[in-house]
Amino acid sequence: MEWYFAGALLIGTVLVLMACGVPVALAFIVADVIGALVFMGGFVGLQQLIANSTDSITVFTLVPIPLFILMGELFFHTGLAVRVFDVLDKTFTRVHGRLAYITVLGGALFATLSGSTIANTAMMGEMMVPEMTKRGYKKAMALGPILGAGGLAMIIPPSTIAVLLGSIGRIDVGQLLIAGVIPGFVMAALYMIVIVARTRLDPEAAPAYAVEQLPWWEVAFLVLTRVAPMGLVIVAVVGTMLIGVATPSEAAAFGVLAVFILAIGYRVCSWEALKKSFLGTVRISGMLLLIVIGSSTFSQLLAFSGTVTGFLELITDAHLTPMLAMIAMFGVVFVMGMFMEQISIMLITLPIFMPIVSSMGLDPVWFGVIVLIGLETGLITPPFGMELFALKGVVREYASLWEIARAGLPFLAAEVATAALVLVFPVLATALIPSVTS
Repeated sequence: MEWYFAGALLIGTVLVLMACGVPVALAFIVADVIGALVFMGGFVGLQQLIANSTDSITVFTLVPIPLFILMGELFFHTGLAVRVFDVLDKTFTRVHGRLAYITVLGGALFATLSGSTIANTAMMGEMMVPEMTKRGYKKAMALGPILGAGGLAMIIPPSTIAVLLGSIGRIDVGQLLIAGVIPGFVMAALYMIVIVARTRLDPEAAPAYAVEQLPWWEVAFLVLTRVAPMGLVIVAVVGTMLIGVATPSEAAAFGVLAVFILAIGYRVCSWEALKKSFLGTVRISGMLLLIVIGSSTFSQLLAFSGTVTGFLELITDAHLTPMLAMIAMFGVVFVMGMFMEQISIMLITLPIFMPIVSSMGLDPVWFGVIVLIGLETGLITPPFGMELFALKGVVREYASLWEIARAGLPFLAAEVATAALVLVFPVLATALIPSVTS
């Protein structure tokens, strides 16, 4: 069978099943079974599939996933997130468009405390949209910053998607997590520039209103008692990896411990919060591990069937420069993000992209950051951006899906600009990388 027919069979099976509403993990497992029967010798291939399934999830590099998820679940269910937003609201009282800036700052801060983009988006939507609406903010100004800031958790560590990408693409997980720090905050800065431009061009997008100004010493006290302690989590996760004293797995465990200590210290660690956090962790982790099972054999089938080799020869014959190849791969991820969710995109593209990265001598960590940014753009691109649906579920009748998507366009442009900066200046992704291992 020609490689393009083999690739069409495998990838087409996945796409058709997902279009029929079959869960992602199950779609890949079905494609694996078909591929094993066709390309790996029938029953013998099925036995190999089972062996691959066990091997794929019994690796230490996946340990950070449930720990990062638990850390974020504890952070949200204990109410620590609400305390931080309350302090930010009391701090930026004289800034035009203050609620939009608070949303971006809160999103960047929460991105360092939780790896869930959807949870960030939903939480900020519930907290900020009613307040912005009450203050007369236009829909674009109320919704856009939430869409942008919510996705920061995908690139700023701890990021469960980054861990999954590193595991699937055989990229050093620790280095990939650290590599997202600078690009993530560059992206947040570009979001701020978008807000500045919007408020200058249309002051009525964020009308000014009187806000009670607290004494500086009271604001300082709130920052020291409610925001600064969150630095314990950042140091536990990012700091320990940055100085090279902890692996991602150890840093994730430190992060869970730090959030747990903070919850006890603030007396918000209830049994109900723990129950919700653990149940959420088990549910999400189980789904992700099933996806890893499906993806491991899928990658091998693409290689075994000749699809990867054929595609690699196609790229080689096109004589693309490394930069053009990177741009092309980012473009593929960007376009696929309009129609598919992020994990499916990784599972389909990485088995094909990684041999290209290796053959061209590209830095896999640099490539990983570009893919993460591309995946992040898919969160707010219509018609199937996950953040669009998450925010729509929160705001309900306040805005249509089209209005939400339109509000995110300037922030989508900021994400593409960040990708361009990282492409031109790879040092943005590699500057902080210490000698960490997964």
